[in-house]
Amino acid sequence: MSNVTVNISFQDSLLSEIDKTAKREHRSWSELIREAARLYIQRQCQWNDLFQLGDRIAQEKQLIVKDVEDEIAASRKKNADDQ
Repeated sequence: MSNVTVNISFQDSLLSEIDKTAKREHRSWSELIREAARLYIQRQCQWNDLFQLGDRIAQEKQLIVKDVEDEIAASRKKNADDQ
């Protein structure tokens, strides 16, 4: 796999945080930003999978938004009552 060099602009404050974190972890900026990008993409894929699962379950069970809202309200009430 080949590497491509890109130019990215950051606000000074964010760049300072990147620099501090990279130094603390003994990593280069490139390593830190690559890892951040990988984690972001992974998290977005997980959210996408979760939403697809929710849509599939809603369709299978013929749920509407009101059903979900009612279930959330009931769960919140139960949690409040338990405390």
